[in-house]
Amino acid sequence: MKDSSARHRIVVLGGGYTGVMAAIRVARRTRRHGGQVTLVNPTARFNERLRMHQQATAQEMAHVDIPTLVQGLDIEFVQAWATGIDPKHNGVTLATDHGVASLDYDTLVYAIGSSTPVDVVPGADLHAHTLNDPESAAKLARTLTEMPDGGTVVVGGNGLTGVEAATEIAESFPSLRVVLLGRAEPAPKMNAKARAYVLGALERLGIESRTGVEITKVLPDAVELAGGELIASDATLWTTGFMAPALAADAGIEVDAQRRIVVDPQLQSVSHPSILAIGDAAAIRRPWGVIHGTCQSGMPSGAHAADTIGRLLRGKAPKPFRFGYIHQPVSLGRHDAVVQFTKADDSPGRFHLTGAAAVTYKETVTGSPTTTYGLSRRWVIPIAFLARKGPRQAG
Repeated sequence: MKDSSARHRIVVLGGGYTGVMAAIRVARRTRRHGGQVTLVNPTARFNERLRMHQQATAQEMAHVDIPTLVQGLDIEFVQAWATGIDPKHNGVTLATDHGVASLDYDTLVYAIGSSTPVDVVPGADLHAHTLNDPESAAKLARTLTEMPDGGTVVVGGNGLTGVEAATEIAESFPSLRVVLLGRAEPAPKMNAKARAYVLGALERLGIESRTGVEITKVLPDAVELAGGELIASDATLWTTGFMAPALAADAGIEVDAQRRIVVDPQLQSVSHPSILAIGDAAAIRRPWGVIHGTCQSGMPSGAHAADTIGRLLRGKAPKPFRFGYIHQPVSLGRHDAVVQFTKADDSPGRFHLTGAAAVTYKETVTGSPTTTYGLSRRWVIPIAFLARKGPRQAG
């Protein structure tokens, strides 16, 4: 590690969409004010989480390295797992390929994301696939590739992640039977026309969509529904729910029921102000409720955290985070999509896109983070260009 005792040590845990955004921007915001930035992530490869459903269907993804994304800035990249936080002494314990290491900080940016929990329903941890990381997606891709014609894939959870995964699988493996199961109707936050388009796409791709059902057990070759019905399954994909890692909770930092760090309007931990939490790992409250984790909200929160640190180092008071949703872009395979434009509180607006126009829009959105990082290395992009700002109330 570098000797940074004379500088303000800023450690960013997590090299996803939010963490990389925070690291790049805080390096620029603090370069004249003694900032020393260290970015920690388990892998050097940048994981495009927005494309996990593509990875799960054996599609080749572009290789993007995190060190390349942050090149040209005073950022030290450390490839390691964060295994512990000591907020009392401002330290982080790391697991590296060479053993255990430690890292001290003056300010910690917590950007380690969230994952789909598999401990809620019996058997899911043993028999279900997830899209929690590239390794999980690659495992599902191998299973799908080796599955014989006529095999059944059950997708548990018909939220937007489940819809994207089911349509991608059905299009990429047309010989397989895909069953999408959920409690509510797919795309419940879309307007009637956009929702009808999603349902039509499921039907067009031959996906058997069932609503009002609850999976109570995942078996090696089936899922069991409430009431005892069994649905045969050669592969089960679990996409429902989310939970942040236990790292913050184990450290005694105040978290919510999903283990997200509870933050104030400036994104500082309410229990440990030297820690800022962003993205999926933060419980960011707005007037309408807590922001749900998406790239759409994550990157602006990372940018705002960087601005907060910059203001604090300059002796200025930080400003509250303002954010409002813009859209819900959902791919329906590689050749179809729907984009629901929303109000700031994520409720559906009047307008939506479908078909080729929506595909182009969705692909532009999916590919925009790496472009934004490239621009951010040279300029400090106004947060207003990253996302729509919501009402002025800090929540």
